[in-house]
Amino acid sequence: MAAEVESVDAILRENIPAETCEQVLTILYGKKARVLELPEDAKQAAREKDFELLGYAIDAQQEQLRSPRIVRIGAVQNKIILPTNAPIAEQIGSLHNRIADIVETAAKCGVNVICFQEAWTMPFAFCTREKQPWCEFAESAEDGSTTKLCQELAKRFNMVIVSSILERDPADDVLWNTAVVISNSGTVLGKSRKNHIPRVGDFNESTYYMEGNTGHKVFETQFGRIAINICYGRHHPLNWLMYGLNGAEIVFNPSATVGALSEPMWAIEARNAAIANSYFTVAINRVGTETFPNKFTSGDGKKEHNDFGHFYGSSYVAAPDGSRTPGLSRIRDGLLVTEVDLNLCSLLSSIHHITILKMTSFFFWSATLSL
Repeated sequence: MAAEVESVDAILRENIPAETCEQVLTILYGKKARVLELPEDAKQAAREKDFELLGYAIDAQQEQLRSPRIVRIGAVQNKIILPTNAPIAEQIGSLHNRIADIVETAAKCGVNVICFQEAWTMPFAFCTREKQPWCEFAESAEDGSTTKLCQELAKRFNMVIVSSILERDPADDVLWNTAVVISNSGTVLGKSRKNHIPRVGDFNESTYYMEGNTGHKVFETQFGRIAINICYGRHHPLNWLMYGLNGAEIVFNPSATVGALSEPMWAIEARNAAIANSYFTVAINRVGTETFPNKFTSGDGKKEHNDFGHFYGSSYVAAPDGSRTPGLSRIRDGLLVTEVDLNLCSLLSSIHHITILKMTSFFFWSATLSL
């Protein structure tokens, strides 16, 4: 099997003259994101801990009467640390330690809101259709060990944290794919459950959990109104729309998706959502190939196999004006720091909201005529 490429950006820069490459990247990504000068101690920490650290700023036009609403967003992608047959507690602990190191570096970079990848505390084992041991990774969204860790980090670093876990609801012992939102004060603001579940290829997730029941929540934080559209929900334009209608300014898309299935769409969907709904989107994907002890099949005609495929990372931030940052690596752990001005949302939202109202009126009028 051929080695995975680092990134599309790397290929372009290696094979196209510098001046031409900048023009190509402008065509691909829109206006060029300003490179952030990140602190040297943060860069050193990233080198020592072996993860990529990138920083960009997406600026808005300076207004005469309103002050900028500057927020720094952190997006984290990572591989699992231990083999999938290691003891459960050790697997979780190794990922807790890894993410705590990255969050500390994010704090050095002035990050205000940070989000981790989908189900970050475990291998993405939902391909296997096995109950054991994977369901043992599930925990309470309110007082599980992962939430307690994130509360400690959020309070310590004055940072809002979005933590995507496999949730076990203690009220009825039901599992959910859930993002927990923790305030910079350390308080659990609430949770948002995955509301579209894939049933394609090795994505056998409905073996473990069903569509969520929390709707399209938007959370008011000190650093803006945020929402979470987990993984497969990015394929559904009306899903993105509802977060916008509910007032979101930043919508995170923590994901776990593999190249053969979704990579051609990856750079398009979150960016389209940002343009259509006048908010910032943060697309986050895990990295690496995870191998499981027992071979599995998925009813799609493929031979039995032990891995899901390559999770291609490539996390990025997109803006309401159509611009976006370059992505993180396809093969390395990484932290993407993006400084944004939330005023850019409202500068563009009026036109979009008027369009939505006109569309709604038209559909209502059409429906009335058909009665």
